[in-house]
Amino acid sequence: MQVQLDNEEAQVAFGEALGHVLQGRGLVYLEGELGAGKTTLTRGILRAYGHQGAVKSPTYTLVEPYELHAQRLYHLDLYRLADPEELEFIGGRDVLADDAVTIIEWPSRGEGWLPAPDLRLTLEVVEQGRLVSLAAGSDNGQRMLELLRSKVGQEASGQLENGVIQWK
Repeated sequence: MQVQLDNEEAQVAFGEALGHVLQGRGLVYLEGELGAGKTTLTRGILRAYGHQGAVKSPTYTLVEPYELHAQRLYHLDLYRLADPEELEFIGGRDVLADDAVTIIEWPSRGEGWLPAPDLRLTLEVVEQGRLVSLAAGSDNGQRMLELLRSKVGQEASGQLENGVIQWK
């Protein structure tokens, strides 16, 4: 599934729709170059659970926990991770075992240590905005993609063009 997001507002709105589809649990990998919008998309996911305000990438802290209306979410940024084993020292096993939403930027830095995600999103900077490619990595992820497709079909802004969903 691919989605074209024309601007930051569309990215946040799509993230919020994705947050609703996650229904409070799931492991999501966000991939893409620096500046591709991984943290912007995360801001939208957090909005689905009531977070207001800025969301900063936990580049230096590696993990930022959120507790929103009794819902736990974890935002990890592994960009500065030198070795996947470092995840053990920051409590990665506990984070991944929690029944929560866990969003991981730069998951390739944790390769060999991290489990397969429910959803893998790859963000690419294109002429106008971002192109997001979504792939399921589990049965739960496949269910999430089906729910998201259904949600897009209900949104007045979601239109299919050349196999790519245009989210405006």
